[in-house]
Amino acid sequence: MSLKEQLLEDMKVAMRQKDAVSKNAIQMARAAILQIEKDNRITLDDDGIIDVIAKEVKKRRDVLPDYEKSGRQDLADELKAEINALMKYLPRQLTEEELEAIVRQTVDETGASSPRDMGKVMQAVMPKVKGRADGKVVSAIVKRILG
Repeated sequence: MSLKEQLLEDMKVAMRQKDAVSKNAIQMARAAILQIEKDNRITLDDDGIIDVIAKEVKKRRDVLPDYEKSGRQDLADELKAEINALMKYLPRQLTEEELEAIVRQTVDETGASSPRDMGKVMQAVMPKVKGRADGKVVSAIVKRILG
């Protein structure tokens, strides 16, 4: 079963179980997938769908601190639930230790030695961790290692 079919089936299950949070998260992810497919006149494969879902998770994570700062714990809790609902479609996320090992290996491969080489390292690391790590975390680790 493709990831697109899995999303549809899970949305139907969420609707039957009256799980509004999961249903909304899946619907928004499916809408984003459909929008990209229509805009670019392509059909996304599972890797493309994972990219879209990762972007949806990132959007929610970026907004989360704003809700918490403004005292809207109800909305923050709902966002956390949506993030959890979408995370099951992404590959297992790498730990900081695993990321650091990949970054160190890539630094050795590229011969990077200073913060000026950060772009070269990031360009080499991101395809290796695609869908399994947030770019901000990777960037922070690269800065720490090269800094």
